[in-house]
Amino acid sequence: MKIRQDLSIGENLRRFRDRAGLTQEQVAAQLQVMGLAVSREMLSQMERGKYNIRVSELKGLKEIYKVQYEDFFEGI
Repeated sequence: MKIRQDLSIGENLRRFRDRAGLTQEQVAAQLQVMGLAVSREMLSQMERGKYNIRVSELKGLKEIYKVQYEDFFEGI
């Protein structure tokens, strides 16, 4: 079985951020308060599927967006 390498949760990340009514800068700031060195540019790259997200960053985004981990993979 071959595993696809082109899957991205970026669209879901953007949708959750929009639903939360937050800007990329606001999310990056909240992640920084949690002790994660994430810039607005890094968050932009996550949403475009151009950045490999660390588990710690995914955990922080889960808390900010108030979603479950499986929600990140919806539709993939």
